[in-house]
Amino acid sequence: MVREGEGVDMTEAEIRHAEHESSVWPFVTGASVLLCALALLAYFEWEWTVAAVVLGGGALAAVAIGVAGWAREFFTSGTDEGVGVVAVAVFIISEVIIFGTIFAAFWLGRIDHADSWGEMIPEALDPSFALLLTVILWASSASIFYAEKSFTEGKRNGALSLLAVTFGLGLAFVVLHVNEWQHLMAGGFDLGANIYATTFYALTGVHTAHVIVGLASHLVLLGLIGRNLIAVERVTLFKGTSLYWHVVDIMWLLVAANVYLIGGTF
Repeated sequence: MVREGEGVDMTEAEIRHAEHESSVWPFVTGASVLLCALALLAYFEWEWTVAAVVLGGGALAAVAIGVAGWAREFFTSGTDEGVGVVAVAVFIISEVIIFGTIFAAFWLGRIDHADSWGEMIPEALDPSFALLLTVILWASSASIFYAEKSFTEGKRNGALSLLAVTFGLGLAFVVLHVNEWQHLMAGGFDLGANIYATTFYALTGVHTAHVIVGLASHLVLLGLIGRNLIAVERVTLFKGTSLYWHVVDIMWLLVAANVYLIGGTF
């Protein structure tokens, strides 16, 4: 088949892309999100506890099914437009604003309570532990870099292995961090203990939440690569995930420097 007036052959993918596309999965996903909102209303506003639980459970299942179906449809018959990395970059800008707000709250608290700040620092807080977490997270940054490189070179098994290493390191970071929180809270340094504790858990908690999102994306990639649903010429998802993970690693340096080094000293 030839484009009119160009005399250039169209590939099969271009033919599919040129045609009108229709899919049920966006509707399923959107409707399920609406059901989630209705479930919240049923529980908090209408006080229909049982109905809210049933509706909420069904809504979450529908979200999972809709997103999975939509993703599978794309990876089996869609085309890669290459805008995923740009979308992740825009998302990262919004994340910088979120972290910036919490950093501002941290420094306002540090300045307003400068005279009593030293009394707020728990004895159990160990700045060297932040160094261990940094080494783990930055090792994972290196492993996902080489995982992406291996995949673009067609080394699927190597990419799978390195991505699994990245996931393992990220999971170790989360587990160790949560254990640290439990240890600190057991000593009385809980979320409402003082302004330092509040901003400490806000910054480290929001960052860890981002790590968990990254781990979820790693699992998705592992599944797609393992089932051959992502090809070497369609690496937008891999590049976007890798970019997100690198930003999470860089953000950790700022978090650690503020809450452990600067915040953890008089």
